[in-house]
Parts: sequence; C-alpha cells; structure tokens
Amino acid sequence: MKKKVLALVLAAVMSLALLAGCGGNDNASGNNDTPSTPGDTSTPGDTSTPDDTSSGAASGRVYWLNFKPESDEVLQNVGKLYTEKTGVPVKVVTAASGTYSQTLNAEMGKSEAPTIFVVGNQAGVRDWTDYALDLTGTAIANELNTDAYNLYDENGKLVSIGYCYECYGIIVNPDLVEQAGHSMDEITNFDGLKAVAEDIHARAGELGFDAFTSCDMDGSSSWRFTGHMANLEYYYEQEGTPWTECPAAITGKYMDNFKNLYDLCINNSLTAPTDLSVGGHDASEEFRSGKAAFQVQGSWEFEGLKEQVPNAAMIPYYCGVAGEEKAGLNCGTENCWAINSKVSAEDQQATMDFMVWCVTDPEASRMLVDTFGVMPYKNAAESTNGFLADANEYSNNGCYVMNWATNFQPNVDEYRAALVSALNAYNADQSDANWEGVRTAFVDGWAAQYQTVNG
Repeated sequence: MKKKVLALVLAAVMSLALLAGCGGNDNASGNNDTPSTPGDTSTPGDTSTPDDTSSGAASGRVYWLNFKPESDEVLQNVGKLYTEKTGVPVKVVTAASGTYSQTLNAEMGKSEAPTIFVVGNQAGVRDWTDYALDLTGTAIANELNTDAYNLYDENGKLVSIGYCYECYGIIVNPDLVEQAGHSMDEITNFDGLKAVAEDIHARAGELGFDAFTSCDMDGSSSWRFTGHMANLEYYYEQEGTPWTECPAAITGKYMDNFKNLYDLCINNSLTAPTDLSVGGHDASEEFRSGKAAFQVQGSWEFEGLKEQVPNAAMIPYYCGVAGEEKAGLNCGTENCWAINSKVSAEDQQATMDFMVWCVTDPEASRMLVDTFGVMPYKNAAESTNGFLADANEYSNNGCYVMNWATNFQPNVDEYRAALVSALNAYNADQSDANWEGVRTAFVDGWAAQYQTVNG
C-alpha cells in the first residue's frame, strides 16, 4: 500500500503550488477535520526514569499543540508511550475545531510554549517564520520520503514539514446505493450523481435513508463547503496551470458548477436547507448509522467509520464540468510540523528526538498512520486508509488530481465567514438574488480580503 500511495504523491506534484497562501488569521489554514471540539486535553507525561532514550539521560520537554481534534486520543496515547520509554514529558494540547490560530497565539505567549506547532500554508510561514527552527538537514527532515509537502520562507528556510497528507471528496455507502436500486457504475459525472441522489431523496421514506447527510453551516461543519467544496471552483479556474501565488482576484467562472453540487447536497439531505444555519447535526454519525448514502468529507473519516461502513468509498466533486469523468480526488495537506525556535536547545532536541521516534518506531507510527491516514516518511507504517487508496486508484486510472487551491483563500477566517453568511441567506430563500449574494461573497470578497492583507 505504501508504494501505491506514494504514487499519488508523484501524481499530485502539482500540489506544491497549493502550499503558498495569501494570508489569513488561521495560520494552519482553515480546515478543521471534525465537528468535535475537545478543548484543552493536555496530558503531561510521566517523568519516571527513562528506559530507552536516543541521547542518554532524559532531558528537555515536548509540547505538541495539535491541529487535528479527531486525532487527540491517539496523540495522547503516543505521548504517554514515549514518556514511558524515555522519561521525557510529553504534553499534547488539542485546539478546539476552528480555533487553532487563536490557541496558537495564546500558547506562544506562555513561559512553557509549544515546542511543536503547525504551520500549514504560506500565510503561516510569513507570520511564524521567526518562531520556526530551520529544519533543513535535520534528523526529522532526513526521514522524509518526499519534499512535496514542505514549506519554505522567502529566504529558503525550511519552516515546516508535512506530517501527513489527505484527500477529500464525497464519501459514499455503496450498499445503500445498491439498496436503492442503483449501482456505483452510474456515478461517473454530475448527471449520474444527481440522478441517484434525487431518486434516493424522493424515496427516503420508503427506503429508510436519505441521499446526503446534513450540511450544517455552523462552525463545526461549514468548512466542508466554504473551504473544501469551494475548492472545485478554484481548481477549475486555474485552467490547468496551478497557482504559485495568491491571485489578487478570481473570476468565479465555475460558480455555476459549485452551485450545481451545493444545491444537490442541501436539497437532497436529511436536514432542510432552512434549518442549516443553526447546526447541531452530526453528519458523521448520520453516515455511520446508515441514515444517508453520501457525505461531503475527507480521508480523516475513514478510521471512524470503517467498522460500520466497511465498503465506504470516496468519489470526486462531480459538478458538471466538461470531461469530469476523468476527475480524481482533492489531495494535499495543511498539516505541517514546525519546531519552536524560541524554546531552549534542550527542548528543541527533545522535540526532534520525539518526532523522529514518531515516524520510525513501529508501534508509534502505526498508531499515528491509523489516525492520520498516511505519513510521508521512509520508515513510517504503511497506510491502511481506504479513501487514500481510492485517490491512488483514480490517479492510476489516469484521472487528474484536484490540488488544494483553497489554501490560497485570502484572510481566510473573514473570507469564509462572509461565505457562510451569504450561503445562510441563500439556504433560507434560494432566489437568484440571494445566489448573487453568494457569488459576490465568493468573488468580490476574495479581492477585498486580498487587499486587506496585501494593501
């Protein structure tokens, strides 16, 4: 599997471009991959006598400010395991969904600041390069099997390195599709997806399940549409030439395609469009429990649903673009490790040793790969993530990879907040005028936020 997934990296080399951002408040980018909000779940490690260290007696400390709420429990266990083996205290704090930027700013001002933090796009590079150790030639950088997900500043300093990459699209329960009298072979473009989804929704009472899970617009869910689904417009607007820097403006040429898929989701769902602004629905649980056949989500969902929906598959964002039968999944990352250059040399070394152990120790890397999906390191455990396997299969079949152009969103928090407001107005009344408000927030909002950041 590792060899197959690495093929995806090569096929997705265009994703190098997506790692440059425009500026924004969330320096790890705006993707929070789960509606869970665990808050501060820090667990200092046991400081017992070390029994296995890479540099003699245990010294220094490790504090990982985690970006991925759904991985919190695993990271806590990994930290405890390392402390048991080495005696080095490991603290893991997980920022609540949508709050990483605020949490990072608050924690960096403390006397015992994070030693590992996330810098996931070029905006983060610009804001945090002075706090990031140059990782060029370090032990952890030497463990990488690709440079595709690394971030550099304008002086060539290696600010952060990818610790996992992901894919997103539309997760499907093929068993429910078949129960509705359809086949996955029917879904090769938007027309096919639309026909299946609308038929399932029309017969939801009879079937006992609906087409799409809830498409909430609260903070725990809206990013699936204002961040992820929005990517289809940006990706196609690149017209085959991936952006290498943030454009000052976009045209919105493919807004109708975004509307095609967005309308299909909200109008063929368990929850009425007029009820989406309030939120409170657990889309992941709706999918796991068989209440819906489709869910807009990503590869990070695989581990949590594989037992209940073992045949789950991921399909592309079919939206009516010509030739989309050859579309693949959206692949990339915003999960990149940085080491705090402001902490003591002892803490930096302890952190470096911990990171190397995470990607080389068989038990630790297995735990991490199972939650992250895949880690781009030579000696990490092989991926077992079925959605990443789907991404690889599309690539092997000659389908194009949709790079994460969404990482370029300027002043991301404010930009997406305006999109949410406009989409909520549209959800309440799907008029042409309200859709024009969405287009304005999408297109004019980009230019306005670009000016806010860049002047």
